[in-house]
Amino acid sequence: MKHNFRELKVWQDAITLAKEVYLHSRQFPESEKYGLTSQVNRAVVSIASNIAEGSGRNTNKDFCNFLGIALGSAYEAETQLILAKEFGFLSEDSLNHLVEKLNSLEKKISNLQSRLRD
Repeated sequence: MKHNFRELKVWQDAITLAKEVYLHSRQFPESEKYGLTSQVNRAVVSIASNIAEGSGRNTNKDFCNFLGIALGSAYEAETQLILAKEFGFLSEDSLNHLVEKLNSLEKKISNLQSRLRD
């Protein structure tokens, strides 16, 4: 069963989060352009990308697998944002805001997985 990813709130939220993370990562030092900046941006883009790719698969089981990958990318992005704060590239307030959004997104992805499995 295929789903229109553009209509999924979880995908819309992932797009919004990616834009926010990109805005914050622009403030990272130039020396991190190919390091942490690139990694966190790729991870956050991967969340929305895997939701979209999975939505086009033929079965809910396949979609769930891609949602699992999206969830892993969300955890990866969260870890990288924590590191950015630890390295002094991101403020505590910015980290808390982004992690709150990531945690909300992680729950939505998990809930969608559960609904698809039922």
